[in-house]
Amino acid sequence: MTTNADAPGEFTPTRRTKVRRHPERARYDRQTVYEILDQAFVCHVAFVTDGMPFVVPTNYVRVGDTLYLHGSVGSRMMKTLASGASFSLCVTLLDGIVFAPTATGHSLNYRSVVVLGNAKVVDDADMKVDAMRAFVEYVARGRWPMVRAPNESDMARTMVLAVPLVEASAKVRTGFATDGQEEYREGTWTGVLPLKLTPGEPIRDPRGDRAVRAPDNIRHYSRPQ
Repeated sequence: MTTNADAPGEFTPTRRTKVRRHPERARYDRQTVYEILDQAFVCHVAFVTDGMPFVVPTNYVRVGDTLYLHGSVGSRMMKTLASGASFSLCVTLLDGIVFAPTATGHSLNYRSVVVLGNAKVVDDADMKVDAMRAFVEYVARGRWPMVRAPNESDMARTMVLAVPLVEASAKVRTGFATDGQEEYREGTWTGVLPLKLTPGEPIRDPRGDRAVRAPDNIRHYSRPQ
């Protein structure tokens, strides 16, 4: 199972995925979409159940042209998606704060992806284990061999959903403020404050083996850029 942005081609914009607000920021190529998905950790899943809309944050992993979600078999979100209901999910990477010469000109530089579709339950035992391995390795490469693999009880309590990547689009904002030149004046700083995810010092779980130091993949943790 691979998670690199390796699929060529583009997503075909649909009525639901075509970017209408600032269409110049739209990206439909798989490389851009997959690079954003492969760097982010959390997606927000939007769905409707019992006549009410919900948005739930959760984690995911991309394997080729499929996204996998996992959660408790009792989860309202997982049960709704498992029924075949349509849903959307979004991920966002914040790259910087844009300081403009006007109050309304301030903005953010970001990269985001929206995926629309339907999920299928992964029932095959080997495929479920493969998906769980992909989840763990996505958190930190090399982590799977260091931990206990899921047993039958773990897997019985866990639902895995596969989401084929068919309808998706990305939106990317870069650069400085879009205010007109006449808005710029002396005495006001304008520009971009870059932001990025930076890991801190690992904190040991007091219940863990104190003789074991944090491994290199945690002490020197990094995400794809």
